[in-house]
Amino acid sequence: MRHRPDGGFTLVEVLVALVVVAIGLAALMVAVSGTARTSGYLRDKTLAQWIALNRLAEVRLTVNKVAQSSSSSNGDTGELQFASRTWHYDTRYYDTQFQSTKRIVVRVWAGDAKTKGNPVAEATGFYGSGLSIPGNSNASDWTQGNTAASANCTPAGAPSSGGSLSTPGAGTANCIPTNTVNGTSGVLPQAPTPPITPQ
Repeated sequence: MRHRPDGGFTLVEVLVALVVVAIGLAALMVAVSGTARTSGYLRDKTLAQWIALNRLAEVRLTVNKVAQSSSSSNGDTGELQFASRTWHYDTRYYDTQFQSTKRIVVRVWAGDAKTKGNPVAEATGFYGSGLSIPGNSNASDWTQGNTAASANCTPAGAPSSGGSLSTPGAGTANCIPTNTVNGTSGVLPQAPTPPITPQ
């Protein structure tokens, strides 16, 4: 009576199974390492953005120091310890179309000042004196959502919408708004622009 040999995998089948397992493990490792790199990049990006925004706030709070540094150069650099790591930043000051206002650009790198490459984060802000007193706008009626330039002027021949905000028959979109404070015609008064005073 003949006995059948015990069933099992041949050497070729075992090798094919090992190759399939190796390919699957390699793909899994690539996915895990990519997720880890992305998580690390997002962490560094968030920390660098915080540093850049902190630097913008520091510049705005030290207007006198900034004015002195920007008059002699176009920017400054520095290093700091943040989240148990070393970072360095580069602050640049640029003129704008308004003489009393400057644009600030802060770039942040991970590492000391010798670190090269693209910055991890960049933030842009402005500092200077206001162009007008806060709240001194030409709004005539905030409840209606109209401004003096639009509420006081209607096309020629159009009836008045009622109230003292309309000037029927003005005939132009650029007519002079009515001063709603005393009812006289003319441009609404504007407060003078305050000068820059170093803190």
